[in-house]
Amino acid sequence: MMAHGPGRGPRRGGFGGPGRMMPAGPPKSAKDLWRALRLLVGRLRPERWWITAAAVLGSLGVAFTVAAPRIIGNATNVLFDGLIGKSLPAGISQAQAEAYLRLQGGQDRQIAQMLSGTTVIPGQGIQFNQLGVDLGVVALLFLLGAALSWGQGYIMAGVAQRTVSGMRRDVEAKLARLPLQYFDSHPHGDVLSRVTNDIDNVTTTLQQGLSQLLTSFLTILGVLVMMLTISWLLALISLVMVPMSIGVTFLVARRSQKHFAVQWERTGAVNSLVEQTHTGHTLVQVFGRSRKTLDDFDRENKALYEPSFRAQFLSGIIQPAMMFLSNLNYVAIGVIGGYLVVSGNISLGDIQAFIQYSRQFTNPIMQIASQMNLLQSGLASAERVFEFLAADEQVPERPHLAALPAPEGHVVLENVSFRYHPDKPLIQDFDLDVRPGETVAIVGPTGAGKTTIVNLLMRFYEIDSGHIYMDGVDARNLSRESIRSMFGMVLQDTWLFAGSVRDNIAYGKSGASFDEVVAAARAAHADHFIRTLPEGYDTVLDEDASNISAGERQLLTIARAFLADPAILILDEATSNVDTRTEVLIQEAMARLRHGRTSFVIAHRLSTIRNADEIVVMNAGRIVEQGSHAELMERRGFYHDLYASQFANALVEEAS
Repeated sequence: MMAHGPGRGPRRGGFGGPGRMMPAGPPKSAKDLWRALRLLVGRLRPERWWITAAAVLGSLGVAFTVAAPRIIGNATNVLFDGLIGKSLPAGISQAQAEAYLRLQGGQDRQIAQMLSGTTVIPGQGIQFNQLGVDLGVVALLFLLGAALSWGQGYIMAGVAQRTVSGMRRDVEAKLARLPLQYFDSHPHGDVLSRVTNDIDNVTTTLQQGLSQLLTSFLTILGVLVMMLTISWLLALISLVMVPMSIGVTFLVARRSQKHFAVQWERTGAVNSLVEQTHTGHTLVQVFGRSRKTLDDFDRENKALYEPSFRAQFLSGIIQPAMMFLSNLNYVAIGVIGGYLVVSGNISLGDIQAFIQYSRQFTNPIMQIASQMNLLQSGLASAERVFEFLAADEQVPERPHLAALPAPEGHVVLENVSFRYHPDKPLIQDFDLDVRPGETVAIVGPTGAGKTTIVNLLMRFYEIDSGHIYMDGVDARNLSRESIRSMFGMVLQDTWLFAGSVRDNIAYGKSGASFDEVVAAARAAHADHFIRTLPEGYDTVLDEDASNISAGERQLLTIARAFLADPAILILDEATSNVDTRTEVLIQEAMARLRHGRTSFVIAHRLSTIRNADEIVVMNAGRIVEQGSHAELMERRGFYHDLYASQFANALVEEAS
């Protein structure tokens, strides 16, 4: 198949169809966020064993990290007990020391009450051996916790990248299965935004948010258990923060989520405008539309700014609110905990450990809250990607469809009817019989349905009724791949990719040798100008092939068609971008190329198709005249009027 790029149909880059550049319109909010979340979780299901391993490592890491404050509290008790014990007389028990202090009354009585919550040994100072062991264990726990956290992060990074890599593969495969109608009805910039920006945003969410959320939840559970072992009263005070935090988070998230959905929809609109402006940069300059283009961009950019600002501002409220609640919790624990220490119901080391746990308890809650904007943004992008993946695909082909081993190029259209929109008929009761080797020109005014016929022949669109036969076989009984492999196309709008001249020509035939490429270029009269390029056939074209002229780009696509050596040719104004002398040479080359092949020529300049075997004149989706050039001119009908008007215009222009 002579694969080719964008054509003319909707004037946006798709080949054929009724599409129009869709206006941005009022953005829509998220349609079903929970469904997007379920689908994203479903994408993670193949990674469940890795996620389980990460959860195990995370649990162990959290356990080690959570155990450290309790041991630090023990170390604090060693210091406190040593300092107090050294100030008491040796040889008495702790109970005797407490009784002695109570008898003293006043402040000593309060100290005696505080000693009831300690394990002081009167006369004994700080146990540095025990202190060293405690501090060594703490250092080891922190080291192990960090190593396990690193392992968890490493695993989750792999999970995120493999998941998104699979998503990219599915998106790429989806692009190949979508009908041309999808691209005709969706702005290119929006499609590109879905398959690039949105997927990248999902990657960021999974990479940063998934691991952070997992660690935060495990930390909350571990810290809660440790707090309950120290003091159920203080733990209850800390737990009051959880429903308050959840309430604030969901209240804000519900308001900000719709703005995240609008943000990414508006991003697609901005990308679409940029893509159009970049593609048509020359025309923008020629027609002096730079100011208008900047105004349009400012309007779309402002439309993007507003929901983005609201989304980020609202989601940014969550963390300060969590910080406020955390500080309230810290004050409550400090006051009540201090009272419990003084009353002897808890040791100083335990209250110190509990204060650390209270911070460890509120920090993951704040981290979860701070991740909510990332999560919401990622889910909004995931929803757009899943919406793209759920788009209607081409009608599935039946298995084991036939293929023509040696196509001859006999094409028959019988009572073919087709419409892009249900209420707007376009092609009606179309009949055409093209014998092998014949050249058929299709002419008519703009919108008559000429390019649509090509779309139907190549099954870019399926006909509504009637039949199309290829060498006597109904096209529905042939695979799309086998049908399209029969065709070679040269369009008015050239498509060349960033690569060498040789590779661009060789795109027409897999495994083509350099000699075959050169032969095709000579047949298309492109060899001479190619050899004048800095690197000849190895000259690299830029993304828009702007380093060669429009006529030279057309010659390369014609050389590509020569190399493809198809059974059926489609020439859609193939010589419109070349000068008169080159056009004559190409017409001669095309005559050689068309020899023995069926050819469909779509032309507006009627002078280029006078030698066609058959000229089909279309108007409003119907054949109004059919015959050779001489026959149609003798009838003095619709074709005669078209032909005469073109030459009359040429004479007027020449006279002026």
